[in-house]
Amino acid sequence: MKPLVLGLPHNERLVQSLVTLLEGDAGTLTVRQFPDGESYVRVESDVRGRTVVLACGLDRPDAKVLPLYLAARTLRDQGAARIILVAPYLAYMRQDRIFHEGEGISARHFAAWLSSFVDGIVTVDPHLHRIHSLAEVYPIASRVVTAAPAISQWIREQVPKAVLVGPDAESEQWVSQVAREAGAPFVILEKTRRGDRDVEVSVPQMARWSEHTPVLVDDIISTAGTMIQTVGHLRQAGMRAPVCIGVHAIFAGPAYEDLVAAGGERILTCNTIVHRSNQIDVHPLVARSVLSLLA
Repeated sequence: MKPLVLGLPHNERLVQSLVTLLEGDAGTLTVRQFPDGESYVRVESDVRGRTVVLACGLDRPDAKVLPLYLAARTLRDQGAARIILVAPYLAYMRQDRIFHEGEGISARHFAAWLSSFVDGIVTVDPHLHRIHSLAEVYPIASRVVTAAPAISQWIREQVPKAVLVGPDAESEQWVSQVAREAGAPFVILEKTRRGDRDVEVSVPQMARWSEHTPVLVDDIISTAGTMIQTVGHLRQAGMRAPVCIGVHAIFAGPAYEDLVAAGGERILTCNTIVHRSNQIDVHPLVARSVLSLLA
């Protein structure tokens, strides 16, 4: 039987892609708010005995997770045999250890809660640092999609002579993969973070790459502080105008406008979070992983 694809609000493009790529059936899910602010969820498709692919990006998650929970529980009540969550951006992965007394490890708490009402999850490049694998915190079946092949292809086609620039040591393994597949050299910056918006970046000697176009690559662009500093350093060093690429377009507050003003003339992201900068399509990679999980 074909999978039934449902999506929470603002996931219409992802749902459309999944229906096409999975050759699935499109279902109908109504989500709205009562006047008192409580969530109303209604499943308007017959889900009895079916595998349901539930699309819900989890950027800015706190307003989304309760409707997601209610939708999944309602699907279960109505007889869905299996629920696979497709969350291209997966929230609550950064707090992966206790940094200060009194904190909790929200990455583990959120994973345990999410795993209690879906049977599997597919996501794109989650923030894995001290947690090295999604399976360490998610007991359910999972698939992690890497956007590297799609980014590499875009760089090969659009930036003939590129040098990739990674924001910090954490990014080296990922940036090196993109560079290798793009056939381009790469350098890694040194980053010191003193707070959510206080980041100091040290740019290595770039003179040897003066004839190349720098391509800044990061998994998440949130405040854009690191990229803004790096763009400034590269321009001061006489480099060409850089290309800024992010997988996940969080762009908190005026971050996008700030990055443009800093000299980020070409800013593009993958379509894991809907944003005007989306230029790299990872939906086919997501669908392939969903098919793997369904199999």
